[in-house]
Amino acid sequence: MNILVTGGAGFIGSNIVDAYLERGHEVSVVDNLISGSLDNLNSKVNFFRMDIRDPQMTRIFKQKRFDVVNHLAAQMDVRHSVADPMFDASVNIVGTLNVLENCIKAGVKKVIFSSTGGAVYGEQDYFPADEQHPTRPLSPYGIAKLAVEKYLFFYNAVHGLNYVVLRYANVYGPRQNPQGEAGVVAIFTDKMLKGESPIINGDGKQTRDYTFVGDVVYANLLALDYDKTDIFNIGTSSETDVNTLFQKLKKATRSSAEERHGPAKSGEQLRSVIDFTKAKNLMGWTPKVSLDQGLDSTVEFFKKKNKGND
Repeated sequence: MNILVTGGAGFIGSNIVDAYLERGHEVSVVDNLISGSLDNLNSKVNFFRMDIRDPQMTRIFKQKRFDVVNHLAAQMDVRHSVADPMFDASVNIVGTLNVLENCIKAGVKKVIFSSTGGAVYGEQDYFPADEQHPTRPLSPYGIAKLAVEKYLFFYNAVHGLNYVVLRYANVYGPRQNPQGEAGVVAIFTDKMLKGESPIINGDGKQTRDYTFVGDVVYANLLALDYDKTDIFNIGTSSETDVNTLFQKLKKATRSSAEERHGPAKSGEQLRSVIDFTKAKNLMGWTPKVSLDQGLDSTVEFFKKKNKGND
C-alpha cells in the first residue's frame, strides 16, 4: 500500500511508520516538526515538512496518490487547548478537514484516525469505559477529537470514505518527548535518570490506563486490514495510580528520588481506564506488553539517548 502518515515524525507516528515500512508498504510523512523530530524519521520515508492546514497539502496528494491516510498530526496539549481553544480547533478540526477534503479529491480509500480514550469520555460513569460510554469531553482537545469522529461519519455516509478510529489510552514508550506537558512516564524517567526528583501532582492517587507504544503500533497494523468502518478503544483495561508508577520507575531507573508532591492540577481527571474488548473481538487486538516490561524498555531507550547526548 501507499500510505501517508501525518505527524509521522512524532512519538507514536514514527513508531507506526517503522512498522509499515517493515511490512513493505511505501510511506510518506507530513510533519511540521513542532513536536516531531527528524531524529525519529526513517530514511526510507518520503518526507514533507508541512503543516496540515497548508493548502499545499493538495500538491502532495496529487503527486503520491495514497491508498490510506493515517492521521496523527495534532495539537496534543490538553492544557494548551484550554488556554487557546481557537488555536486547538484550527489545527485539530480545520487542519483535519483539510486532510479529509484532500482524501476525497484524491480517491483515498481509508483513513485511520488517532483519537483519545481519556479526553473523549471525560469523567467516567463506569470503569473501564467501553465505546458505548457517554462522551463528555472536558477540554477543547477532547471536543475536537470527538468532532473529527463525527466528521468521519459524515465523509463515510456522503462520500464513501472508510475509516477506523482508534481511541488511545495513555500511550508511553521509546521516543516520547519528556519536555513540556508530555506523558508522565517520559517526564519521570528523564528526571530520575538525571538524578532529579519529579513532582507528583496532588495526592498521586489519580489513575490512568498506561499503554505501551508497541501495542498501539500493532493496532495500527491491524487497522490497515480491517475492512469495516468502526471505532475502537486501544488500552489495557487496567488502571495505575501515579504513586505506583513513581515507585515502579524508581526501581527501573535505580533512582534514589524521594516521593514529592506538589499542588493538584485543576480540572485533572481522577480516573481514566478504557475497555479493549471490542478491539479484541473484532480486530483480534490485545495488549501484549505488561506495564513493567514497557517501563523497562522505556528506561533503556532514555539511557541510550542520554549517553548519546553526553
